[in-house]
Amino acid sequence: MLRHHTLFLAMMVALSALGMAHAQTSGVSIPAWVEEGSCAAAQKFEATFNGKPAPVLSQLGPGSDQVVLLVLDFTGDVSLVDAAKQALTAEIPKLPPNVWVGLLNDQDGLHVLVDPSPNRHALLEAIKGVASTGKPGLLESVTPALSLADSMIRKSPVRISVLYITDGNIYNYRQDYTNPVINGSDPHDLSRVFPDALIQDKISKLVEAVDSLEAPLFVVHLNYRGDTLNESYQNGLLTLADATGGKGQVCRSVGEIPDAITAAMARLSNAWRLTLGVPPKFHSNAQIHLSAPCGGADARLSWRIRVRPKEG
Repeated sequence: MLRHHTLFLAMMVALSALGMAHAQTSGVSIPAWVEEGSCAAAQKFEATFNGKPAPVLSQLGPGSDQVVLLVLDFTGDVSLVDAAKQALTAEIPKLPPNVWVGLLNDQDGLHVLVDPSPNRHALLEAIKGVASTGKPGLLESVTPALSLADSMIRKSPVRISVLYITDGNIYNYRQDYTNPVINGSDPHDLSRVFPDALIQDKISKLVEAVDSLEAPLFVVHLNYRGDTLNESYQNGLLTLADATGGKGQVCRSVGEIPDAITAAMARLSNAWRLTLGVPPKFHSNAQIHLSAPCGGADARLSWRIRVRPKEG
């Protein structure tokens, strides 16, 4: 069972403690990055929404207050998990004090292990104690995790990201995503032609479910597996992260794990949060374009390109 309200209340207390007043806007927030060039905090971004100019109502750059929801999805090889824990315990203390990290585990549902706090000691000790047993839970927990982050983004002017560290094997999920062959003697049986159809369908549904949510998703998968179904699963995680404006990486060796976690931490730390003024109603998959003349020349930017209106 998701302890949604527990974490939500803790996060609201955290935001209040950081001195952030709640702010309701009529806009939509997107994550963005300056890939080349240098944009100062005072630099004004320019945006279009479905081809028409859209005002940038607010912008929060690197160094502004931030909350990271760190979700651990450990189920397998202890050597890989230990490498990930060591990388996390090395990187988290480097974060500035106005970055608050909440720790969650997704075994049998999404659970809060440590509420967001500037106290790094409790967080690091909890990370060290997380076991690597059980079933993977990312596919079931990622929408609740992003929904939780989205609730906080829409209530407070703060940057929020969700970071999953996972080693999941598609064969170990409680739900069977293997699309077993129905009729082995029938060469036209679609389960033979498309063995990863259930995985692709699940990823497509997840992308649609999170399209209206505003927090970026980052995924570091610790254990590359080269069989057809796991490759489809791993590629699906990258697709899901891309759809939110975030980023994913799959590690092919234990030696890649520290660099992957360092890169994920660096990228979420360097995120901008831009809130654009948009019409009260707009069609699904609205297109966004950004530009910023930084240092007298247009910087190379990346951002979440599409958004859907939030229902309700």
